[in-house]
Amino acid sequence: MPTRLVDALRELSDAQLAALLAARPDLAVPVPADLSALSSRAQSRLSLARALEGLDRFTLEILDAVRLAAEPTGAATVGDIVALATSVPEGRVRDALTRLRELAIVYGPDTELHVGHSVDELCTPYPAGLGRPAAELDPEVAALAADPGALRRELLAAPPAARAVLDRLAAGPPVGTVREPDSDGPVRWLLDHRLLAPDRIDTVQLPRELGLVLRREVGPLGELHPDPPVPDAPVRSAASVDSAGAGQVMEVLRLTAALCDALADRPAPVLKSGGLGVRDLRRLAESLACGEGDCALLLEVAAAAELITEADGEVPAWLPTAGYDDWRSLPPAQRWVRLACAWLELARQPGLIGTRDDKDKAITPLSGGAARLSAPALRRAALGVLTELPAGAAPAVDDVVALLSWRSPRRAGRAADATRWALAEAATLGVTGRGALTGYGREVLVEAPAGEPDPLGIEPMPAGPDPSVPLAELLPAPVDTVLVQADLTVVVPGPPEPALAAELALVADVESAGQAAVYRVTTASVRRALDAGLTAADLHTLFARRSSTPVPQALTYLVDDVARRHGGLRVGACSAYLRSEDTALLAQLVADRRLGLLALRPVAPTVLISPFQVHRLLEMLRDTGYAPVAEDAGGVVLAQRPDQPRALARTRPRVPPRELPAQLSRDQLDQVIAALRRGERAARAANRAPNPDVRSTADAITVLREAITTRQRIWVGYVDAHGGNVSRLVRPVSIGAGYLRAADDRTETLHTFSLHRIVSATPAEV
Repeated sequence: MPTRLVDALRELSDAQLAALLAARPDLAVPVPADLSALSSRAQSRLSLARALEGLDRFTLEILDAVRLAAEPTGAATVGDIVALATSVPEGRVRDALTRLRELAIVYGPDTELHVGHSVDELCTPYPAGLGRPAAELDPEVAALAADPGALRRELLAAPPAARAVLDRLAAGPPVGTVREPDSDGPVRWLLDHRLLAPDRIDTVQLPRELGLVLRREVGPLGELHPDPPVPDAPVRSAASVDSAGAGQVMEVLRLTAALCDALADRPAPVLKSGGLGVRDLRRLAESLACGEGDCALLLEVAAAAELITEADGEVPAWLPTAGYDDWRSLPPAQRWVRLACAWLELARQPGLIGTRDDKDKAITPLSGGAARLSAPALRRAALGVLTELPAGAAPAVDDVVALLSWRSPRRAGRAADATRWALAEAATLGVTGRGALTGYGREVLVEAPAGEPDPLGIEPMPAGPDPSVPLAELLPAPVDTVLVQADLTVVVPGPPEPALAAELALVADVESAGQAAVYRVTTASVRRALDAGLTAADLHTLFARRSSTPVPQALTYLVDDVARRHGGLRVGACSAYLRSEDTALLAQLVADRRLGLLALRPVAPTVLISPFQVHRLLEMLRDTGYAPVAEDAGGVVLAQRPDQPRALARTRPRVPPRELPAQLSRDQLDQVIAALRRGERAARAANRAPNPDVRSTADAITVLREAITTRQRIWVGYVDAHGGNVSRLVRPVSIGAGYLRAADDRTETLHTFSLHRIVSATPAEV
């Protein structure tokens, strides 16, 4: 019977190995050299932590049962575990054990189940919430626990407050903190009557025997949770849900366009630490008439959809991209789909904006503090609960959090806030309506069917459903006409077409935003249109073409009046001027053909102007034999020194973290298994040679610990970052925290090896 994981792995078929690697794809990166390396990696803390995070609450409870049953001898039987889980059908217990075996967390036959040696380090030290045996805590407590009759009498004599303490510790964890152990109280009474054992200076512990007695009604493992909680989700009509979501979609599209336009009018500077400042966020939120949280969400989504970006320059700032204009020209449904897809794949957590990080620094929009690689998975998990419910079901947020906490209890702490943020953001963006998932939102969540890519790139990859089709049917059709009223207001009875929206932004000011926006034509707006190059005739034509009602006479008079006064003053620009009291010299400069490129033009008898910068003007004049000097605005001559050039500081490019594969294809699994089989055959051949390597990780660690004591040199074989086998002659120094530290006497350097990568350890002198 296999007593080590590597022995259990050697008994697996190719199909069973493939199932293990498919369930835990991180074991294949890099490809292990052989099954010994695979066993070491499968029992490493990091890999086991990933595997445990995917287990539901009931499976973790059964894992605690295995740990509890295996404590005396190091092995447990299926019968022992079934006897502990008395409140659950045997079939459910066996299903949980099968799941643990598939992940190699538990291994061995039904008569001898073992737990990976790193599981106890990752889980609570009190399996099933039970304390240590009384014999390990206190002799007097152990004597009482060994007498069932005396133990029962003490329990019956316990005061209500003391019994409440016992019931609380019996539910787990069995350890409590005592602030004043010498004071008169329930804890003091329990200590005096040997029902609690002192654990440390300020803690007490409930003995395991007493915990089992207190759990006699619910079972040795306490209350088990084999079934997930069922959310209380009222069902709303699909039409009302889609209608509410479509209304929010129109609002999001309007706010996103207004946000980009606001950044175009007044770019927000980029902070030195990256991101956008709090003042600029407040300014944008006020201009959009929305909350700062919603504004931060729109900023993050717009950046992810490549509508805004960080523009380089003397003062880096956030500006709309050229793709924003293309996005504005798309139909509304397609514009929203682009935003929704960008939000789903956003590896950032907008809900963190406004909070403080570990260094007590405020997390600002578009800064690195809000980056979270796990955000897309947590977001899809929260919305995945809604997809599993009937159409129109609107569960409470707390019910969704409780369900996800049951599915992955070890992830519940950091996932609870992410779940609440995801549902709130989905409501803001229109993915949900009235708390339920919309029909088009459900299609956004559908991923494209998996398929093998065409190596030649001829056949297109299969695509998923197009959410813009059902959404387009819910959104009002864009309008291309307006209602111009006598009070110079312009009513847009629906979402304007892109061309109409651009014209209205030029000739009128927004007075009331919404589904039916109201604009007002003012003197300033007409002047703005004339400044843009339009004439009075162009404006009359525009209003006549766009208005479905006769153009009011007041609007015609306003346009004509503003156009009559427009352009009476002319303003130009010059980059430099030349001033001299010698008018003949100035005339010579204007006539000098060598200075024709300077485009000198007289504006006064003693002043010439040029479109070139001052330094360029000085350079060309001096090259042609003149002797000019520079002066400031007050006429004071400026002394100039040669510039001292400086090289631009270059930062090393940031290497993005390598992500582990979410799943392995069939071909990848076959290749990994073939490499494992080849490595195993090579390992067996090496074991038949003189002085064979120590192949198991446990034996290797034993050899290494002995070498630390004897200061003996060891040949350490390990798997490098490329998956190759490497051997190095070193002198072990210490082992701890999953690493071996060893010195190389030849190069006088200290090396660090991950224990899960070590596949062999052989003394240099045998």
